Amino acid sequence: MRHLLQPRILQLATLAALGSTLACYPRLALWLHRPTPVWYLASVIFICGITLWGFVFAWHAPYLHRPAFVLKQEPKLFIGVTLAGLLGAAICQRWLDPSLRAILPEEYPVDATHWLASLLFSLGLTQLFLIFAPVVWLMRLFKKQWLAASLTVLFGTGVLALKLSSLSPTVPGLLLLALLAGRLLMSCLAVAFYLRGGVLLVWWWTFLLETRHWLSFTSQP
Repeated sequence: MRHLLQPRILQLATLAALGSTLACYPRLALWLHRPTPVWYLASVIFICGITLWGFVFAWHAPYLHRPAFVLKQEPKLFIGVTLAGLLGAAICQRWLDPSLRAILPEEYPVDATHWLASLLFSLGLTQLFLIFAPVVWLMRLFKKQWLAASLTVLFGTGVLALKLSSLSPTVPGLLLLALLAGRLLMSCLAVAFYLRGGVLLVWWWTFLLETRHWLSFTSQP
């Protein structure tokens, strides 16, 4: 815990949490049926963000032996991630999105404003919650990279499973398996990219995946 409570770590975590809160604000503001005021949701994200970013800044470098933010990426790794992002976007748009859009239409942007809000939310909070913080927390807990990576992948897949299981009507079995398999694969890639290239590489990969939504509504007549 000594790393987590250092003043510099807390300062960085607070600044990063503020950035995440600002990134999430557009989507919160566009949420028509939110159960609580925007300021309350933003406050929750800010407070939780301090803890989650604290995990990243405190434990990433000591346990993964590389910085969390790598500005100069390996060329081969960057090209590979770019190709994987473009391919993943094409696969999702062709096979997964049509079914998932019918089940969760609120997850799909209808115009440029909603697309930007969704992208910023994913960059500011989703990857932090599902990938960055769990990996380093589990690394600190178990000290084994393969175990931390595996549990993080299962965590992300489990979150989607809980979300889909709460829907009414129930998602058909084959579609549920396909969606969970897709999330499992995407989580594996995201964790692998994070372990090799840190936060910025996962953000780039996420941006490439999210471009498919832009193409989907801009191509409509």
